[in-house]
Amino acid sequence: MIFTVAIDGPAAAGKGTISRAVAECFGFRHLDTGLLYRAVGVKGGDPARAARELTPGDLARDGLRTLEAGQAASRAAALPEVRAALVDFQRRFARSEGGAVLDGRDIGTVICPEAEVKLYVTASPEVRAHRRWLEVGGDEARVLAEVRERDARDMGRAEAPLKPAADAVVIDTSAMAIDEAVAAAVAVVAARLGPAPA
Repeated sequence: MIFTVAIDGPAAAGKGTISRAVAECFGFRHLDTGLLYRAVGVKGGDPARAARELTPGDLARDGLRTLEAGQAASRAAALPEVRAALVDFQRRFARSEGGAVLDGRDIGTVICPEAEVKLYVTASPEVRAHRRWLEVGGDEARVLAEVRERDARDMGRAEAPLKPAADAVVIDTSAMAIDEAVAAAVAVVAARLGPAPA
């Protein structure tokens, strides 16, 4: 069975946690596409070359979840040659047998516009900054400024800007517990999959 779940949204909205839970619930493979861009950003040097030469080992490096890696990922993702190098990898993963969940910024709009399910997971900048601050610490006002800066860059870039697909189901997690958000996403996927064969 080929079945793609595309989950997009801004940083710290909960899409990674929701994506992993959905993949586990349905036995689908999961790809955090942001990790691809984080790995490219952390590798340094020429970003396009780093994207073309990316290996599975690069995705297992320490330090890919830091604020600095996130900022580097956002800068790398704004480069058309980096995006082009990573598109084919993501599309092959998405349409391979057995079902796949991909989360990122442009999965439903650019990478997999044919996805069977498209979700857009969001939350207010203040809620997302607080969540990120709980993870990384530091000055919460600075974290909020960085969240807003990243949003502006991700939503304003010329190449594949962050936005919900026209047919995406929007899940705003601002006032939701994570189990509520996961249940909402699982319900959408279950409805599209239809009843299990007898």
